[in-house]
Amino acid sequence: MKNKGLLLGLVIASFIGQGVVSKWAFPQWSKDYSPNKGDLSGLSGDQMLFALGGFREMLAGILWVRADAFFDQGNYDAILPMIRLVTILDPHQIDVYATGVWHVAYNFTDEQSRSDRRYLPAALALGAEGAEKNDHTYEMFFETGWLWYHKIDDNYDRAVYWWEEAHKRDDIQQARRNILSNAYIRDGKLDKAMDMYKTLLDEAEAKFAKSAEYTDRIQRDTVESNYDNMIVRMAQRGNFAQQRGEFNRADFKYGTQPPYDVGFSGRVTVVEPRVIVVEGTWNVQPVGTRIRFVLRDTDYPEAIEGGANWDANKKVNLEPPTGITYLQDGLFVKNQSFNRRIDMSRDPTMYPLLKKDYTVEFYYNTRSAPAHMQDKFGYNGEGLTDKNFLRTDVREGQRVVYASLKLTQDQLLRVGEWSMSGKVPVVQTPNYVAVGEVNTDTFFTVPSLRDRVSFPGAPQPDPNKPPVTGQ
Repeated sequence: MKNKGLLLGLVIASFIGQGVVSKWAFPQWSKDYSPNKGDLSGLSGDQMLFALGGFREMLAGILWVRADAFFDQGNYDAILPMIRLVTILDPHQIDVYATGVWHVAYNFTDEQSRSDRRYLPAALALGAEGAEKNDHTYEMFFETGWLWYHKIDDNYDRAVYWWEEAHKRDDIQQARRNILSNAYIRDGKLDKAMDMYKTLLDEAEAKFAKSAEYTDRIQRDTVESNYDNMIVRMAQRGNFAQQRGEFNRADFKYGTQPPYDVGFSGRVTVVEPRVIVVEGTWNVQPVGTRIRFVLRDTDYPEAIEGGANWDANKKVNLEPPTGITYLQDGLFVKNQSFNRRIDMSRDPTMYPLLKKDYTVEFYYNTRSAPAHMQDKFGYNGEGLTDKNFLRTDVREGQRVVYASLKLTQDQLLRVGEWSMSGKVPVVQTPNYVAVGEVNTDTFFTVPSLRDRVSFPGAPQPDPNKPPVTGQ
């Protein structure tokens, strides 16, 4: 009887203790971990029991350990549902969000290491969700901005937006604060970039004056070098003169004057089913040009000239897209020409070629060009022209080179009339010049700090020394 009374007392105490703990813990559990905070459809019975019992974090951790094994095995497809499940179970797993964004955007490639850009909307949506769920830290804001800046390398105002949001968080690392200036430059906001460099330099000077630490001195010297280089570049490229309304003065020519005709021409030949050769000319001798090449369904969702609005879909959907084709590559120019063989036959899932009509695009802008090319072409293409393909309406505030051609499904698959021996599908710009006919003796001189300094009154080098050509 005595043992029964003791047992009854323990049961009653347990109920009371459970009630106290539930009253204290339930509000937080409801906010962060209750099933209605995410879609748990698809969970197995035992997984559902864990989730409903408040063990979502524990289950998320177990799943992520399992996902790590799939990474080691190279089983990338199996990781996608785990990433989604972990972020639903525990939306504060920032490392999972960051790894997921990188994995989706970079790891799915074809046999020639080109990324499957059909996954970019999913990566961006995952990054945006991670930032929303973890808005107390800069991390996912920075990761999403980096995707725009590095991987997409277009629509630079998006990189600026995400990195400005990252700057609003107190925990942002110093090295990651510095890069916002680069995003301002690519977005054409040169004054903001200068202001940012000045702010960073003032902060670095003040910190080094207090600490005298080696790392603080390196930070100060790095920012100072970036700031000084931008001042010199804006001077020799004529940006300060543009602000003063003196860019077109008759007695002086800046490094970007007169605009240089790049002489673009292009051709695409379907040499085998799903195999193309892309070749063309670019009348620029110094190495450093990469022309964007795109082959896509003509009706590709949210396509724009030379790219796409990759963030149009706000919903996270990590299911691989099917039935649509989008290929993008960078054509490296050497000796004023480019030649690239692209084999889509090994990746029919990535390049299904199910539509009837396809658009081929060539696109070049100067904002992501190397500094030595910008010294001639300018930040916004002021020193760039092309008598056939210069466009000022493709990207706001930029002078770019853009050309497009058309191909059909029959041509790409070499079927129908194109299956006959000797009938090779070829599309080209009207001005196409065979590579062997290019005049390789002509090139422009790249302005540099070792050459004639491109602003009035500056000291000039010894005229007896040979000029630097930038070849």
